[in-house]
Amino acid sequence: MTSVKFLADKNSVYGFEISGHSSVNCDDEVGKTVCAAVSSAAYMAANTITEIIGDKADIKVDDAEMSFKCKNPSEATIKVLSGLKLHLTSLSDDYSNNIKIIGGAKNVKD
Repeated sequence: MTSVKFLADKNSVYGFEISGHSSVNCDDEVGKTVCAAVSSAAYMAANTITEIIGDKADIKVDDAEMSFKCKNPSEATIKVLSGLKLHLTSLSDDYSNNIKIIGGAKNVKD
């Protein structure tokens, strides 16, 4: 199971932590597809924020783990992270056995 936690303070969302694998075993095609979708979305968000928007972030990547924490998120970064949360929440609704959204900000649009 992949777990995604969005990080927020009282002002806005500033990052996320992703851990775990979405597949149960090597033959789990749905899990592998969900894992690829989560990874792709997370990398796209991180790259957009750091390389296109230009905000600085602490990023750590390891096997089945990714942590992204933006030091001073701009409005554009907050929108990208809100879009990521919307996307991954929708994926979680469709594949609840493979991905779950835990803790963090309830509504990152605010």
